[in-house]
Amino acid sequence: MTDLPFDGAISRFFRKEAPKAIRKAIEAAGKDDLITPGYPYAEEMKRKDYEAVMDGLQRQLVRMQADIKATGKRVIVIFEGRDAAGKGGTIDVMRENLNPRVCNVVALSKPSDREAASWYFQRYVDWLPAAGEMSMFDRSWYNRAMVEHVFGFCTPVQRETFFRQLPEFEHMLVDEGFVLVKLWLEVGQAEQLRRFLAREQDPLKQWKLSSIDIDGLGKWDAYCTAIDETMQRSHFEFAPWTVILSDDKKRARIAAIQSVLHAVDYAGKDAALIGSRDPAICGGPDLRPKG
Repeated sequence: MTDLPFDGAISRFFRKEAPKAIRKAIEAAGKDDLITPGYPYAEEMKRKDYEAVMDGLQRQLVRMQADIKATGKRVIVIFEGRDAAGKGGTIDVMRENLNPRVCNVVALSKPSDREAASWYFQRYVDWLPAAGEMSMFDRSWYNRAMVEHVFGFCTPVQRETFFRQLPEFEHMLVDEGFVLVKLWLEVGQAEQLRRFLAREQDPLKQWKLSSIDIDGLGKWDAYCTAIDETMQRSHFEFAPWTVILSDDKKRARIAAIQSVLHAVDYAGKDAALIGSRDPAICGGPDLRPKG
């Protein structure tokens, strides 16, 4: 009998089903090695360098929050990405010094029967920020375009309706004065599996694993197709995607915070302190590897 979650399904997938190149990359990797082919760095950012940059960014986040509250701005930050891409950790770092009464994290569970019978966007509208607030969506209405589609939780007609209504929905948000920031965290296949294996072995992180994670292990290519199409159909001039290669969590967290700080106008904004986003890991949808 095993104490591993889901009866060790992740370890079993690694041994028996994972592509040979993926297994080899994980087995050969050192603790700080970055193993996705084409990723622009070979090793993770040093912690002292990360902390030096993050200290200034955290101070800017606090300034931004104070201005949001004082001026009544409404800020929406969408965090999307593959499973284990680092969404939750990035959100935690972004909000660690912010007032939870002003900065809300929205992580919705499976829709209730009533929500499932309502207009698709309705349950998300209920969680939009009021004046003086910021809402961070840990996954969002884009579930329909990707997760629901890959797992067959929605019909092709429902998905097409979503894509048809999406531009006007987001355009209404922007017209209404919301600051809308859409972040996509992209992680390589080998790194994703390495993170899943680490979670499986760590009793303090096993709670992060879900049946969706397990069922999705063999659906990498299906996700690739769904993500490619979604990026193509939802990268709007008025609501663009920012793609962040997140194999290195430290660099990804810096880029995510910089993206939000650059998107919001606020009193005390120090562009030099915020710095420029690393173009090697942060840019538009073209930065995301295809397939």
